[in-house]
Amino acid sequence: MRWICVVLLWMFALPLLAVEVRVIDAKMYYLGTPGFPEWEEFGGKTPHGRRLDLRFEAKANVIEHTLLFRQRQVKYRWPVLLNNKRIGWLQAADTPLTLALAIPPRTLRTGPNTISIVAPKRTDDIEVGNFQLITLPVEQTLKQGALVIRVSDEDALPVPCRITITKPDGTLAALRTMNPKQPLALRPGVVYTSNGKAELNLQPGKYTIYASRGFEYGIDKKTVTISGKEISRVEMKIQREVPTPGLVAVDSHIHCLTYSGHGDASVEERMHTIAGEGIELAIATDHNHHVDYQPVMKATGTSRFFTSVIGNEVTTKTGHFNAFPIIPGSPVPDYKLGDWTKLMASIRSTQGVRVIVLNHPHNTHSGFRPLASENFNPVTGRHLHGAPYSFDAMEVVTSAAMQSDNLRLYSDWFALLNHGYRIAGIGSSDTHDVSRFILGQARTYVECPDTNPAKVDVAKACDSFRNLRAYISMGLLLRMRVEDQFTVGDLATNLPAKITLEVKVIGPRWVEADRLVLFANGIPILEKKFAGAPDKVCKAIVRHDLDRPKHDLYLVAIATGPGVTKPYWEIPRPYQHKTKKYVPRVLGATNPVWLDGDGDGTFTFPKGYAKRVVEQTNGELGKTLANLTDFDEAVAAQAAGILADRGFNLRSEEAKGRWGKADSEPVRKGFASFVGTLKD
Repeated sequence: MRWICVVLLWMFALPLLAVEVRVIDAKMYYLGTPGFPEWEEFGGKTPHGRRLDLRFEAKANVIEHTLLFRQRQVKYRWPVLLNNKRIGWLQAADTPLTLALAIPPRTLRTGPNTISIVAPKRTDDIEVGNFQLITLPVEQTLKQGALVIRVSDEDALPVPCRITITKPDGTLAALRTMNPKQPLALRPGVVYTSNGKAELNLQPGKYTIYASRGFEYGIDKKTVTISGKEISRVEMKIQREVPTPGLVAVDSHIHCLTYSGHGDASVEERMHTIAGEGIELAIATDHNHHVDYQPVMKATGTSRFFTSVIGNEVTTKTGHFNAFPIIPGSPVPDYKLGDWTKLMASIRSTQGVRVIVLNHPHNTHSGFRPLASENFNPVTGRHLHGAPYSFDAMEVVTSAAMQSDNLRLYSDWFALLNHGYRIAGIGSSDTHDVSRFILGQARTYVECPDTNPAKVDVAKACDSFRNLRAYISMGLLLRMRVEDQFTVGDLATNLPAKITLEVKVIGPRWVEADRLVLFANGIPILEKKFAGAPDKVCKAIVRHDLDRPKHDLYLVAIATGPGVTKPYWEIPRPYQHKTKKYVPRVLGATNPVWLDGDGDGTFTFPKGYAKRVVEQTNGELGKTLANLTDFDEAVAAQAAGILADRGFNLRSEEAKGRWGKADSEPVRKGFASFVGTLKD
């Protein structure tokens, strides 16, 4: 009864109370492990420590108060304590943001008080500071200002989108919704809306607002000053910039807190992020769960924006594999299996499954890394334990699990192709969150009718995955044509003596590109640097003439450019990083165009040629080296691997003396690259 009286007194007295805003400490503190900076930017700086304790004077609070502060570069959740009582957590986010935490009644004491930021067990360099105490509840603190945003497309129709709101210092703003029934996914400084509308509360002040919709749309930017006296209204427009006819945008690796148990996106919020980032085919892949988005799509009014597919990230101690599509009611694959042959059989037996993807192959989970050197030869693509690989695709870029070397996985993919595996290279997000890792930031475009995103032909899309008719995108999209008729997944036949090819690099105006590399059998044969045509959709058109090869080979193009650092599409830092240097890059890549160099109407992989040569020479080293003269480095490396499997010691001085003096430079390089993978 006493508490009811207190609440009623507060409700009536609140307008009469003088609001106090106190700066407890305006300083930004660097927290981390002394002598062990996580990132290069913190090198030479001495951290305050792994814990922050700020002491300040205050009065006991009868009603809820607000603690407002700034954080940056947070990888893990850090508890926030007030007088040794947890009042919240730092939010896992790289982007600087403002947090508003509620201080429950009677948490503050009259006299000395202490705010503590406590480090997790794992290494995490962060910045935190600019602490303010406001003598209002969080709701009232943010309710002082009102902002209504409407976003439309080029036809003046409301469009699903992401809205990003920052303060003048670039910090994501603290927000709340004016109407809890709005179809939104909301986090500090970020709002996803599936109907182009957002009604928000925030503190008075000056803000920058960005409207976006993933890779294919432009950016609108507005500046607004919130007075706190009236509702501020902002009209914004975004339009489609990147043409993708005949291509469907796919994110094949999507999670939500509801079913995966980690991250922060509920399944309802996930629908708004899918629509807001312009994904047309969304694969639900929660860990060892079959999740059907259809009922939630109907409930959230998002059914017309994309097609959903039931999938599963089969999560084991020996790797993670996405499998799709799955017929409702099918049993979950046996994720306790460690043997890949049995595991793949279990996944394939799941009703409906047509595509299996090896996820983030260099991530370590349960002490296991699928493409570690003890499991996989990075030159020949050989599986060092057990049966051959049998998955259909592998992630070569995962935006929520970036590699320090963003081309590392491409070289592994090339090794698999050279071994003879028709494995598609794909991109995906692996997001578990609303805003920390952007859904669809890395994605795959597959050849498929795209006129109606609500009715994507899933069977056709799966065919494109399996036939490598796919494009990898994280900020850029490449279109490649050989002899003006063959493109990715095609076998280019009846080739002339001089082959012409063209690669077009495209992307939204807010993305730049500056480099393109053309690979033949995974070996770079052309590097082109260019200005990147800033503020244009077509970044570059690269044309190249290639002598018809004497043997078959495949072509893959990869383009890169400066990473996006703006808060509306910031490239995340590497996951499980191998270096302290962070250099963000955007990229786009093709899958192979297969060249029928020998003119027999079929494609022969490098290992196929190597096996033929070794069999013809009966494994005699000198003859093998001589017969490899007309082949490239990839074929030579496969031949070296076959000889080693036959027991030939290529590391002996005698062998080195022979292959190291081979007449052909590609042969020497191929043998050297393979021998470099051998261990004592």
